[in-house]
Amino acid sequence: MRKSKTLAKWKNQQPAKFCALQHYVPSFVKHAAAFGYDCIWLDLEHRAFDDREVQSLLTMSHLHNIDVMVRPSTLEKSKLYRYLEDGAAGLMIPHVSDAEKAQNLVNAVKFPPLGDRGIDGAGLDCGFMVDFQEQENFDYTNLVNQETFLVVQIETPAAVKNIDAIASVKGVDALFIGIGDLGLRYKHVERPNTLDEVDVIISKAAKKYGIHWGRPIRNEEDAKRALELGCQIFPFAGDFELIMGGLRSRAEQLGQIFGE
Repeated sequence: MRKSKTLAKWKNQQPAKFCALQHYVPSFVKHAAAFGYDCIWLDLEHRAFDDREVQSLLTMSHLHNIDVMVRPSTLEKSKLYRYLEDGAAGLMIPHVSDAEKAQNLVNAVKFPPLGDRGIDGAGLDCGFMVDFQEQENFDYTNLVNQETFLVVQIETPAAVKNIDAIASVKGVDALFIGIGDLGLRYKHVERPNTLDEVDVIISKAAKKYGIHWGRPIRNEEDAKRALELGCQIFPFAGDFELIMGGLRSRAEQLGQIFGE
């Protein structure tokens, strides 16, 4: 069974390097692995991927030894753990605002005794059943619980208010601040926290309950501040950003050459 690079970093109290993929670009997996990223954030919440495309990218991730964290567009139990069977190292679930939802997610994606996930053993995560047959005393369910991770997104004022209850749910591995959704919702409440204050609140909760936390990283200064607060999920590149930046730069160069 493949070992998670992200979890290995977290266990050593080190930050993990994340990049985002929002289009079906198989070569991106190889490039991210080659340049030292630990995990690819695959966004199905806001982007369209079919199941075979996701399976292809997950297979590529095992070939090139890099984690993939899937952000799904569904909360359907069997669909969630299918991503793990197909080779995802982790799941990130949006809009988790209370402990009940967090516990339901743990039940969906963790095997007993932590949760209530269904067992198969014939997916990529178990070597298509070869690991069962070739490794004596292969403890599939415990290994899966140890080598996959569940990240819940903190994206509402209620989630910030309930952060202790959410963070204390056994089986939740990390908290991730969704600054876009949270910032949008804070515009419509009285006396909101600032996003900087939320960073501190979430970092303290993560430390208190022995789990990890992260947020979008916008620039180098942002990264340094997050690191000082103990952030361990660092998404600091993505295909949208890289494509737009590359096209903009080349267009500006051509404009200078053409005297525009």
